[in-house]
Amino acid sequence: MKKALIIHAHQLYEGISTGGLNQAMAGVIHEALESRDFEVRHTLIAQGYDIETEVQNHLWADVIILQTPVYWFGTPWIYKKYVDEVFTAGMVKGLFITGDGRTREDASRQYGSGGLLQGRKYMMSLTWNAPATAFSDAHQTLFGDRSVDDVFILNTANYKFCGMEILPSFSSHDVLKAPTIENDMARLRRHLADHL
Repeated sequence: MKKALIIHAHQLYEGISTGGLNQAMAGVIHEALESRDFEVRHTLIAQGYDIETEVQNHLWADVIILQTPVYWFGTPWIYKKYVDEVFTAGMVKGLFITGDGRTREDASRQYGSGGLLQGRKYMMSLTWNAPATAFSDAHQTLFGDRSVDDVFILNTANYKFCGMEILPSFSSHDVLKAPTIENDMARLRRHLADHL
């Protein structure tokens, strides 16, 4: 049986972002994975977590999926704190990486090649106010020709640094001004079927 960890990174902002959509998206992910015989664990960062348990969850999981809103073009700060704590603990214990990959004896080894989490996959599921048309279009003012995955490279880099395969992200766009939630849920199910 394959194993999946869903990390909920929603942070409550009363009257702006209560978390219902991200909770529903995590539920869709959970159901889709269970229907494909995955054992599923959840971490709800806002409810607190034990760092050592989270290190072990990362070692246990075949697939890690981040479900998060996008606040100011990134994840909520509680997720950055989680990553700093969990990945530092995994590094210090020699469980996530053996260093950055380079050695004095072998200058040909690349920076970022010391990860120990090979064979695992990482995916982001994002909820945005930004419309899909804001991405991958050179005529767009803010992101230009950058895709969502280009914009979120700083998020995926730590997982790749530790040896994980990065899967294409999923985005639910325009969730405040022009939501299409049922369509987004169906697209999310298809995305998971195509990539896991």
